[in-house]
Amino acid sequence: MRKEQEINEAIERYADTVRRLCMLHLKNHADTEDIFQTVFLKYALHTEPFADAEHEKAWLIRVTINACKDLLKSFFRSRTVSLDEVLEQPAALAPDHRDVLEAVLSLPQKYRDVIYLHYYEGYSAPEIGRILRKNVNTVYTLLGRARQQLREALGGEGDA
Repeated sequence: MRKEQEINEAIERYADTVRRLCMLHLKNHADTEDIFQTVFLKYALHTEPFADAEHEKAWLIRVTINACKDLLKSFFRSRTVSLDEVLEQPAALAPDHRDVLEAVLSLPQKYRDVIYLHYYEGYSAPEIGRILRKNVNTVYTLLGRARQQLREALGGEGDA
């Protein structure tokens, strides 16, 4: 088990990344907080040392994505409707940013993951391939298809 200080430092460094990934997949604040706690509990119980900070971050991203997928597959989740889906909340984003976010969220999950990791977290295609355990050429293909879908959804023209 990791020391409390090490856990607190990891939470401080990676809390935003874990929460954003959860919101990207779950679109629900309550589920995001549940997965957030699950991820950092797994981190606290994980005894293997990390090679470096990038390895640690990639591990947390992988665990977060897997935990989100597990929740989305659960029987309870498939039989309920989120309050966030029922109630429209006022958006704090500017209309143009909201359009982009809605377009990204409307993408199939395999495209959302690569777009998020590339544009929001700043990972390169080879790094994304390692994190998602996909061939780098597959990542390039997914990025290209995702960009095309976003271009069509947002009414853009030319290369993005």
